[in-house]
Amino acid sequence: MSRKHPGGESLPSAPSTAPGPSVAAGRPPDREVPTAPPAPTPAPAPAPDPDPQRWWALAVIALAQLMVILDGTVVNIALPSAQRDLGMSDGDRQWVITAYTLAFGGLLLLGGRVADLVGRKRSFVIGLAGFAAASALGGAAAGPGMLFTARALQGAFAAILAPSALSLLTTTFTDPKERARAFGVYGALAGAGSAAGLIVGGLLTEYLTWRWSLYVNVPITLAALLGAVAFLRDRSGRRGGHLDVPGALLGCGGLVALVYGFSEAEPRGWSSPAVLTPLAAGVILLAAFVRWQSRAASPLLPLRIVKDRVRAGSLATMGLATIGMFGVFLFLTYYLQVVLGYPPVRTGLAFLPISAGIVIGATQIAARLLPRTAPRIVMSSGMVLAAAGMVLLSSLTVHARYVPHVLPALLLLGLGMGLTFMPVYATATAGVPAQDAGVASAVLNTVQQMGASLGTVLLNTIATGATGVYVHSHLRDPADGGVTLDEGIVHGFSVAYRWSAGVLLLAALVAGLTVRQKTPAHAGQDAPA
Repeated sequence: MSRKHPGGESLPSAPSTAPGPSVAAGRPPDREVPTAPPAPTPAPAPAPDPDPQRWWALAVIALAQLMVILDGTVVNIALPSAQRDLGMSDGDRQWVITAYTLAFGGLLLLGGRVADLVGRKRSFVIGLAGFAAASALGGAAAGPGMLFTARALQGAFAAILAPSALSLLTTTFTDPKERARAFGVYGALAGAGSAAGLIVGGLLTEYLTWRWSLYVNVPITLAALLGAVAFLRDRSGRRGGHLDVPGALLGCGGLVALVYGFSEAEPRGWSSPAVLTPLAAGVILLAAFVRWQSRAASPLLPLRIVKDRVRAGSLATMGLATIGMFGVFLFLTYYLQVVLGYPPVRTGLAFLPISAGIVIGATQIAARLLPRTAPRIVMSSGMVLAAAGMVLLSSLTVHARYVPHVLPALLLLGLGMGLTFMPVYATATAGVPAQDAGVASAVLNTVQQMGASLGTVLLNTIATGATGVYVHSHLRDPADGGVTLDEGIVHGFSVAYRWSAGVLLLAALVAGLTVRQKTPAHAGQDAPA
């Protein structure tokens, strides 16, 4: 039997073992022509081999991150000495701290996008070199203006360095277990760096000079630079992109205005026009920034990064955690030195338990739990532990002792921070396309920096107000049942600690409701966010 080919030639029918459907209406069923077997599905491309030098790269990245975080607090204990040496006024001394946080927090988004456009390794090296030069300039400062300028330059180069470091980590480690370990180290340093800064600042100030709190960055940076050249490998992100100049002006201007407004709230008061004006300008500029980002061809911050519910929840958890935690360093430093009479070195060493708790919580607990435990469980547990530590601190008195009263609280706070920061870093950067890794890292750093600035201002305002009310209501001679100034100060700290505990419990709730239950996927691949 034969059938006609459309071209008119007769072709033999192929044998079949089962009847097939009729080819045309009214025609009796013919033998079915077997279809060709489906083409085999091509095997997925093998994952790229891990970088054999990735652990050395982690050491370089961690060293740079530690330096950036440490410099946020290393000058705190050195500030009184620098003020006396340079003839700085009480009103101007805050700019030693604010100049750094203002430039750092305001320029992070721009730094993240620059890292994506010019290359993460290149921007990492530029950030390191600039940070070293700014640190040397600050150490050699001959007057307050020179020191303020150097601190602002440090913040600007840190805004380039920090997003590059985190995005390099994200694209270097793709195996889930290795990523957990790497982010455990990174999270531990990010959390412990602020406490370590107080320790280093106390040691350098007491045994050398306040200038070495800035000079110390130079040898650290040179070591990191040599390591970056030898061990860092950059997986290319976007090529031929363009910098979103209007977005950069709106976003950075809005963040700078907010940070400036928050920094001026403490000395001037919340009702001052010098505070309300920059805060209002910051809100308006950021609203215009969001609108522009939804329309720009090459946005500074692709909104898809923050629209993801899991990533948004991780960012909110980080922001609330830093708001609640950052007042601890300010209040405890003052409590230990003024109320308990500790010298600078002893004050710095008193913070060692919180650093140890962070390292243990991040590297030994969270890093082992995250590959097989829901991130939200680890984050929420960490925030509950930290809130418990805050509650313990709220019970301090002027007669408290370090070991039975302060030490347990610091250990709980350290463990809680370690358990929280490590999975937040891992989850907030997971699944981001490689070309957006830098800006995603910058968003996380921006949230952390803004949370620290806002938390310090808000909690300090709460503590100061509570102290004033308490002292005024008990304004009698201590012999007649009145209170001393130290008792009023400690009462204000206690009120602020209770507010901090509430913020940390809110962070636990946010993490539990928004962060997905499964372990974060690989990061650094070109998967959709």
